[in-house]
Amino acid sequence: MNGSKKSAGALVLTSALAIFLIFPRRFLQAQTADPLPSAQEAARRGRDESQLQALKTRLERSLEQNPNDAQTHYRLAQVQGYLADVYEARKDKKSAGAAVDQGIEATLRSLQFNEKSADAHSLLADLYGRKISLGNGMFAGPRYGPKVDEENKRAMALDDKNPRVWASLGRQYLMTPKRFGGDLPKAIDSFQKSVSLDPSQDETWVWLAKAYDKQGDKPKARDAVQHALQLNPENQFAKSAAAALKE
Repeated sequence: MNGSKKSAGALVLTSALAIFLIFPRRFLQAQTADPLPSAQEAARRGRDESQLQALKTRLERSLEQNPNDAQTHYRLAQVQGYLADVYEARKDKKSAGAAVDQGIEATLRSLQFNEKSADAHSLLADLYGRKISLGNGMFAGPRYGPKVDEENKRAMALDDKNPRVWASLGRQYLMTPKRFGGDLPKAIDSFQKSVSLDPSQDETWVWLAKAYDKQGDKPKARDAVQHALQLNPENQFAKSAAAALKE
């Protein structure tokens, strides 16, 4: 009888140990999951300034503890880009320019610790492009245009299957004057490649819509922007593009 109780007790203990060995990693991951990516995605979707400022503060504090963290520098650069969108939407060009400059600084720091990040090179290309759009094109274009091209080439060499890399290249082709290498068909091809790799990119669908509109194909432009709004009804970029297509 005592032997049976000992056997049953041992079986329970063994079972409990087996469950602990199978599930602890998932349990710990659930308990210690980094909340920043989801918070950053929420702020990105709505471009909420208060959320973005709070994220910026959190990221800066994190970098005080770990200044060599390439990913945190990259996230901070993204947040600065989103803040630039907020400022630009309300016609605050000075604040937008300052946010872009801070985003460039953060991206360069990220690349200092991880030079082989295709995402960071693409982000840097986009931020340099914004320096052109926010500055005097006559002077900013010759200064930053070659940097945009260089960073996009570096990103493509590192990861030609990355949807963000293709989206950044599409913006380069779309926003650059034709005489300096702009190419509308290549822009459309690049955006199409990007959304084929990741169809969930609401912002890239808006860029594709803008490219179709520039080509004169309003039906395709409207379809693309509606696709963006289905993915993210909060997307102000998409809402503005949709309103412009109704005019």
